[in-house]
Amino acid sequence: MSPPNPSFNEALDARIAEILGGQTGPAIGAFFDFDGTLIDGFSAMHLVKERWRQKQIGLREFSELLTFSLNHGPTDADFHELIGQSVLRWKGLKEADFAAQWEKLFVAHIAQTVFPEAWRLVQAHRRMGHTVAIASSATRYQILPLAREIGIEHVLATPLQVRDGIFTGRLAGSPLWNQDKALAVRHFAATQKVDLDASFAYANGAEDVAFLSQVGAPCAVNPKPALAAAASRARWPVLAFRQRRKFTLEQRARTVASYAAMAGSFVSGLAAHALGMSQNRALNLVTSMAPDLGLAAAGIELRIQGEENLWKARPAVFVFNHQSPLDLVIGVGLMRRNATGVVKKEMENMLGWGQFGRFMDMAFVDRGDPGKARAALAPAVEKLRKGMSLGICPEGTRSYSPRLAPFKKGAFHMAMQAGVPVVPVVLRNAGEVMHRDALWMRPGVVDICVLQPVPTLDWTLESLDRRVAEVRQQFLDTLDQWPGATDAERADAAPINSRRARTAR
Repeated sequence: MSPPNPSFNEALDARIAEILGGQTGPAIGAFFDFDGTLIDGFSAMHLVKERWRQKQIGLREFSELLTFSLNHGPTDADFHELIGQSVLRWKGLKEADFAAQWEKLFVAHIAQTVFPEAWRLVQAHRRMGHTVAIASSATRYQILPLAREIGIEHVLATPLQVRDGIFTGRLAGSPLWNQDKALAVRHFAATQKVDLDASFAYANGAEDVAFLSQVGAPCAVNPKPALAAAASRARWPVLAFRQRRKFTLEQRARTVASYAAMAGSFVSGLAAHALGMSQNRALNLVTSMAPDLGLAAAGIELRIQGEENLWKARPAVFVFNHQSPLDLVIGVGLMRRNATGVVKKEMENMLGWGQFGRFMDMAFVDRGDPGKARAALAPAVEKLRKGMSLGICPEGTRSYSPRLAPFKKGAFHMAMQAGVPVVPVVLRNAGEVMHRDALWMRPGVVDICVLQPVPTLDWTLESLDRRVAEVRQQFLDTLDQWPGATDAERADAAPINSRRARTAR
């Protein structure tokens, strides 16, 4: 029996079906709490831990925030005391530095705690044209990096007083906690002409009962005990999201076994080559064994549509969207034979990586001189002309969410110069089983759709930008309308590339 997809469950699908079957347009609001609802955990702890490491705070502040984060039902007095002390400690800090610090914390820690289930809900509301907002007692500096990443335009947050770019150590208004959060939502709805009776809200804390009561379709998410009781009395729906912060002992053991299996496959290939097997056959041995054994050990399965397109046209340039370190393993497993990758030339001389890359017959490409881009691609083009396929992620870097980043043109230049087709390979949810910066893996099913090969023989330099855009659009269309998926399942991948977050003050 296949392991379930992490972010797919019946209650969530029912909620998304309700959204997609309901009213459209900006008069419908969707309000999300931040800590514990969009992300797993308490975001402020990341700042406290960072300041603790830098010896900027003492044990008292650290223990106060830790106690608050573990409290299932903090009182209004608890919160106001905490926020008052925190704001006072920030007196004299530059607003720009504070914002930059939260950007770094998002990249380093918070991004990997985002609930995939929450992503699906946000995208369902966005597909319906709803007015989506985050309403939180946190500051906007904590919230904005995530809001930008997942396409939420409006942020209602606890305001801090700033003068000449410096924090004064005071609040600029009431913190958005309990009744004040509910009032902020009502004020926002009035200014934006949002019909609260037809709107949705999501939260996890006991202090959010008033907030949830403002809308016609409230929902408790991973509710703390007091909210769970209130939701039961009010007959509000409850959603349970899978934990993102911690890994079980079994998951850690499976991950270690996965790494060991892949390393063992590589050593087997080296040994076979040392005993006289040709490099190409030894390479094919590794690329056939390592992904299968590694993914099986981790409890990860691949559900592939269009598998026949992997073999229709070889050699080819296979292009993948990029969310996870697993993309490399998955890509190798899909291409399987007579295929390799493209890496930066500076890695050729790195201890370990250089030897690995040479054995895997990778193309080392110098990307340092844009003026010599065509010549830099020569090693990759030569491999294609000799019959070796290449796998490349044209986004250039792993995304922090399932959104699709802009494509770089290098992969398409290679295919055009060699006269080989481009094969788009769309990965839907690899980031759920292993986040972009994670060390550990979670069991699950990764959905993959291999699209028809795209011929490049009639491509020209003048038409290349348009051709790249067309291929990228195929990715967007496939993610938005996944083949064979229900409407609820499709909602997790609506394109989110055009909007930026703005703050309601």
